[in-house]
Amino acid sequence: MAMLLSAERSNRALIFEWWRSVDRVMITIFLTLIMAGLILSLAASPPASARLGYENPFFFFGRHVFFVSAGIGGAFIVSLMSPKNARRIGVLSLLGAMILMCAVLMVGYEVKGATRWLRFLGFSLQPSEFAKPGFIVFSAWMFAHRKKDLKFPGLVFVLVTYFTLIALLIRQPDFGQSFLLTLCFGAVFFFAGLSLGWMLIMASLSAFAAFSAYMFMPHVNDRINRFMNPDGSDTYQTDKALEAISNGGFFGRGPGEGKVKDQLPDAHTDFIFAVAVEEFGFFISFILIVLIACLVGQAFRKALRINDHFSQLAVAGLATMIGVQAIINLAVNLNMLPPKGMTLPFISYGGSSMLALCFSVGLILAFTRTRPGAYGYGAMR
Repeated sequence: MAMLLSAERSNRALIFEWWRSVDRVMITIFLTLIMAGLILSLAASPPASARLGYENPFFFFGRHVFFVSAGIGGAFIVSLMSPKNARRIGVLSLLGAMILMCAVLMVGYEVKGATRWLRFLGFSLQPSEFAKPGFIVFSAWMFAHRKKDLKFPGLVFVLVTYFTLIALLIRQPDFGQSFLLTLCFGAVFFFAGLSLGWMLIMASLSAFAAFSAYMFMPHVNDRINRFMNPDGSDTYQTDKALEAISNGGFFGRGPGEGKVKDQLPDAHTDFIFAVAVEEFGFFISFILIVLIACLVGQAFRKALRINDHFSQLAVAGLATMIGVQAIINLAVNLNMLPPKGMTLPFISYGGSSMLALCFSVGLILAFTRTRPGAYGYGAMR
């Protein structure tokens, strides 16, 4: 009994210390976005269930609740960790994701012409979603170590890992994730303060890779040509998304009153922003964008103040990933980019994406917790 009481007191002390040191502003924004995503999933999921022949109209909503619950629990557990343990779990997630991405090439299943998923106990797992935060943490670690020891070949390790990931993504193929991973890598590269020459080399290689993909990969060529020349092309989903956005106006048609979601196949995933605008209007949808921007901005604000160079790079890179993913999704909804199969962070249905994004928030919270010597002026450690 005494041991149980002692363990209970220790757990209470751990939770109290966590609450005292964690960024509560970020937690509030994060949970608000999650709640908004649940409301929109409740609106957009029944038509998707009906189209796919599920008797339960809330099939996708129930799964969304499951992934949200698991994601919040995972974010909480990760946020309890020390920066060193959070770094370890981030690097392990990269290794695990790369192993599973190799497995995808052999035993993965195909959806819409792409083989990106593994089936497990009735659920689908997309390993590349977890490779992104893991790679950012790994890159931050290598660049921070290189800053302490210029002879350390951290840049070589990062480049080898990056090109391996890109090769695995292209084999799937998944050019949306390749594009996002490249932008995040470039951001961490920039934040690490590496030379302009290296930045120009990376930009040139990326431009050459994009041009080669357009010239020699029919899948990429077709998507870009359809985007550039929509007349006579199949742009059904984008057209319907724009129709929903135009129908919404400033205040929307009202919860559950949207019509286009019944005709939009990916209304609950990639195009959930269009559903939000049609039912809740531009005003509420703009607030969602502001909340995502505030989450990213708060992460950057903490990164600028923290002393540890590794934590700075990791937090800034993870925040960049969330922000750029949101921008890409919104640009697709507004027909400013070709469709990329990318979710709106914390809002869209998508189990792997939701878990990976919650994991990223957990890492940010772990790296930015208030600890002795973590913030204030002084040399970076």
